Amino acid sequence: MDRLLPAVLLAAFIIGVALLLQRKKSATPTDAITEHRAPTHLERAQFDAPERPWLVAVFTASSCTTCAEVWAKAVVLESAEVVVQQVELSESADLHAQYGITAVPIVALADADGAVQSSFLGPVSATHLWAGLAELRNPGSVPPGCTDH
Repeated sequence: MDRLLPAVLLAAFIIGVALLLQRKKSATPTDAITEHRAPTHLERAQFDAPERPWLVAVFTASSCTTCAEVWAKAVVLESAEVVVQQVELSESADLHAQYGITAVPIVALADADGAVQSSFLGPVSATHLWAGLAELRNPGSVPPGCTDH
């Protein structure tokens, strides 16, 4: 009987630890990512033409057909004041990791300081890209409700 109580306590302790460990399931990659987000700040020195006032960074992957479509729409925004740069995953995995890119395409519109003023996740129309950039460059130029589509 003297040995029964310690044995029961030890068994209860082991069962408690086992249940606790069973509850602590390790996170899988799909569990860890609950929401895809665009970066909020881009270090302009890491991108082309940091002296231009506006940067359109298009985060893509070569295997993504939607990315190719978004890139084709974004590249035409290039001007003397706007640099447009494709940040392709296989060529710039370090930038994807640094900025927490977990899905593509992502278009980030950043100002001269690198603050992302507007962004688009997933497919985006040329109209929305143009309107987004126009509103940043000239606030109030896009009619109310025009960017809500």
